[in-house]
Amino acid sequence: MPNDMPDGADVARQLIAARGLCVAFGAERVIDHVDLAIHEGEIVTVIGPNGSGKTTLVRALLGLVAPVDGAVERADGLTIGYVPQILSVDATLPLTVGRFLGLGTGAGGADMRGALEEVGVTGAMGQAVQALSGGQMRRVLLARALLRDPDLLVLDEPTAGVDFTGQAELYELIRRIRDRRRCGVLLVSHNLHLVMAATDRVVCLNRHICCEGLPDAVSRNPAYLDLFGPETAAAVAVYTHQHDHEHDLTGAPVAPQGHDSGTAERTGERRDG
Repeated sequence: MPNDMPDGADVARQLIAARGLCVAFGAERVIDHVDLAIHEGEIVTVIGPNGSGKTTLVRALLGLVAPVDGAVERADGLTIGYVPQILSVDATLPLTVGRFLGLGTGAGGADMRGALEEVGVTGAMGQAVQALSGGQMRRVLLARALLRDPDLLVLDEPTAGVDFTGQAELYELIRRIRDRRRCGVLLVSHNLHLVMAATDRVVCLNRHICCEGLPDAVSRNPAYLDLFGPETAAAVAVYTHQHDHEHDLTGAPVAPQGHDSGTAERTGERRDG
């Protein structure tokens, strides 16, 4: 079995793992002997084309579909915060963000406002859910997941319906949340482009695991190139996730004395791995 943690990573508590996981719908096997583990403080991104089994894998990890073989291991007392790929709300339903956040969470107003502030939509409490932009809705969904104080965040296509700039901001937000809370994060995406800056490890899935490892290494792996094609692979902006700075509570980079470490992030420069 491949190494579950990136090279050089400290040993951290395993939160959830798939061991030889197989899921089938009828005669069709959509997940085939997948081994995957996510640890505390780690961001793992599962990428793959449409139909590769990404959402099915997530549903199996969450216990929503039963495997035909293999098993899912969860840490004792594991709390999961989940952000689905799609959430439809009837346009005629009178539902404010505050009421939406309270559904099934039992959260009070102070906790709701704190979660909304953490994800950058502080003034959204009284807004109608249907009036939110795509980016605002993704942040509200993330806030709702954070109200569970999760050990593990599971985010299925977290930037669906968000423009390019908003995608980059959301991935940076997810990374800051991980840094602040030290939770594990499982991201699901259909490409490797912007997740490069946010993820520690990439797993390339096409019903089985084709390749996995550090983002820049996966982007050059022959299995990745075969699956996505050279044009898509060439478009990936390699940005190794190595920081020489920390962030304050607002998420702004704090440079060490005598060194302007935030330049590459502010200007959007690429840092080749």
